[in-house]
Amino acid sequence: MKYVWLLILVCYSCKSKMHSSLDLNEKKQQSRLFTEVKIIPIIEEETLNVRALEIVEDKNALVFLSSLGDLGVYNNEIEELIFPIEIETDSIKPNFRSLSARNSSGYGMSISSPAKLYKLDIDPKKSNIVYQEDHEKAFYDSLEFWNDDEGIAIGDPTDDCMSIIITRDGGTSWKKITCENLPEAKDGEAAFAASDTNIAIVGDKTWVATGGKASRILFSPDKGKTWGVFNTPIIQGLETTGMYSIDFYDDLNGFAIGGDYKLPEQNKANKIRTQDGGKTWELVAENKNPGYRSCVKYVPNSNAKQLVAVGFNGIDYSSDGGNNWKHLSDEGFYTLRFSNDSIAFAGGNGRVSKLVFK
Repeated sequence: MKYVWLLILVCYSCKSKMHSSLDLNEKKQQSRLFTEVKIIPIIEEETLNVRALEIVEDKNALVFLSSLGDLGVYNNEIEELIFPIEIETDSIKPNFRSLSARNSSGYGMSISSPAKLYKLDIDPKKSNIVYQEDHEKAFYDSLEFWNDDEGIAIGDPTDDCMSIIITRDGGTSWKKITCENLPEAKDGEAAFAASDTNIAIVGDKTWVATGGKASRILFSPDKGKTWGVFNTPIIQGLETTGMYSIDFYDDLNGFAIGGDYKLPEQNKANKIRTQDGGKTWELVAENKNPGYRSCVKYVPNSNAKQLVAVGFNGIDYSSDGGNNWKHLSDEGFYTLRFSNDSIAFAGGNGRVSKLVFK
């Protein structure tokens, strides 16, 4: 299985070795300021809904999952797409909202009960379930790995705490953390499966953004062994309010965005920033656009100054750490990942696209 996964993600790289030195130089360069974005469709289908996508470590392949259980792989260098690869169990198509794709393996998780975590393969018959949760309240929102052996998935509470499962053996087995070892959840506190960006990882440190009637930061300094919690000033109090996305540039500088998707134009208290590793947060761009957005990402090599946010109302860009924003496009997306400091990939309703920032 590992060989087959590597084959689709890496076999094309023989055609792109000539680009490796250029990619290395790009990473070393400081990102330039953006004034526009070019949107290049990769796939457009009316029934497609993509909220989970990842770029593998060699930066040549994009992997994405859909809400109808489809897996897609796109090689950026040779512009080749393999889609759909249908993942199903007992004729039930999983609604995928979270994904972690690495060079050696890929994992995707369906959202609600029974929540199923799959080890993925391009041969659908070889994709297998490595964790399943049948609790009636089970609802998983995001999935990330610290390294090839250790990973984490988070979901809404089924008891008195957020649901957190962890693997320490490369995804073969997963164990749920008991509420005795996690901060107690507040009434109505949960998370949003909007963009698979509820978890941010830098080294061993991990930040989890919650939302709903309470929107806080769960923090672990040691890859999920111990946990604390920090309050935030972001809008909260309703089931639809709070943080929808979080990103950290380094272990000090972080940004979170959200709002209320039912009131997408509302721009009060929906953007927050930290410069002390998440201990304290400040509101930024108060009463300034953008309003509700489902995903925010730092631009690579930008010294924590440049950010891009996407949502179903468009694409926005900040060059000053989130204080001010420029609206680049009305085209809507749910989630986004950067490949380098000027190219990203985004998934949304009916499409997956390549974004070239200029």
